[in-house]
Amino acid sequence: MIRIASPNFGPRHDGLRPELVVLHYTAMESCEAACRVLCDPEREVSAHYLISEAGEVTQLVDEEMRAWHAGAGEWGGRGDVNSRSIGIEMSNTGFTPYTARQMDALEDLLAGILIRWDIPPEGVIGHSDMAPGRKIDPGPRFDWQRLSRQGLSVWPTENPVEGHDPSWFREFADTFGYPTNIPDDLLLSTFRLRFRPGMTGPIDARDMQMIQDLAKRFGVDRRDPNP
Repeated sequence: MIRIASPNFGPRHDGLRPELVVLHYTAMESCEAACRVLCDPEREVSAHYLISEAGEVTQLVDEEMRAWHAGAGEWGGRGDVNSRSIGIEMSNTGFTPYTARQMDALEDLLAGILIRWDIPPEGVIGHSDMAPGRKIDPGPRFDWQRLSRQGLSVWPTENPVEGHDPSWFREFADTFGYPTNIPDDLLLSTFRLRFRPGMTGPIDARDMQMIQDLAKRFGVDRRDPNP
């Protein structure tokens, strides 16, 4: 692991500790360019880690500190995601597959983070999950199922659903952790970006199967111990 210290960080607020890992892509043409931005004090943006296409991991901010990667948004009804999370940037334009070496490095990095901070697999989310409509990373080319197979994130089991009205989709999505104050169509497209990339049209039975399973198995406690 390489260490390049970014000046863009501060203390976590109100005694908060990491309970999430937020995955991003850099949306830049090179990892070197992304690193310069993440270390530029005038840009006021950073992440704890940056992973290159070759699988090289650079630590920019200590895990104990608050990096500036998430911005406005929430997960599980809790804001200030920067204070509640560790941010990982992956060098990718958003239009190409993630490399095998990059995914291998991410898996190794995640495994250690989850152990160190006692974060469950459902605590590994995308930037798009907590900032719907504002962000779409890590995007439709990211392999969430691969992480799930390694116990480093979650994927739904598609059990049959009988008689569930599509209007229940929002309730299940709320239980899983998605923000509640967004339009129905944005909520659905945000869910599909991660779990059914490329799918369009109205809510169908598979959407309902997937979100119900996620809510039942991985629903969050929205009571905030640090309101």
